[in-house]
Amino acid sequence: LEYIENQVKIVNKPSEVRNAPEKLFLNRWKNLTPETLITKNIDEVYNFRKRHKKIILKPLYGNGGNEVFYLGENDKNFSSLLEVFLNSHQEQFILQEYLPNITYGDKRIILINGKPEGAINRIPKKNEIRANLHVGGKATKTYISEKELEICEKIGPELNKRGLALVGIDIIGDKLTEINVTSPTGIKTLYDLSKINLAKAFWKELKT
Repeated sequence: LEYIENQVKIVNKPSEVRNAPEKLFLNRWKNLTPETLITKNIDEVYNFRKRHKKIILKPLYGNGGNEVFYLGENDKNFSSLLEVFLNSHQEQFILQEYLPNITYGDKRIILINGKPEGAINRIPKKNEIRANLHVGGKATKTYISEKELEICEKIGPELNKRGLALVGIDIIGDKLTEINVTSPTGIKTLYDLSKINLAKAFWKELKT
């Protein structure tokens, strides 16, 4: 796509989609994110769990909530899951501190040219920590809080500079957990909930 981007309008900029993998790109703003460890070093993994007690384990290049696990301090599946990850993934994997606010939802905010334009909240099912809609999360109408606006203001200029015109960020509580640049979803759900037509707004913004 890079070879034809001067001849065809492409959203988002191809080279920056490649350079901004969802679970890595947000580490440019470590002060906004939950504490995160990306490793395959078993000693580091155990030390991380010892420090945080409750953690999330997930693949570096996963999507849609696939292979996302919540692990408590005394979880007897911990060693077995590490073995599965080590044997099935060549790359490192991600551990993050568990954010209890997930019970109140995982907010998806849509940014157009670096500016927040709308949001939905996704609430996980009972006894579930994944809020993804296709695994049973419930979408609810919401608003963008002052803290969330601050996060958008801090990352927005960098997104715009990189030519990432359509981005969906995920926030749990007051922590940024993902920056989605490949296929940010939520626009149709936002319209269904509030009749805000971000598709129309996006194309209008793109023409100006």
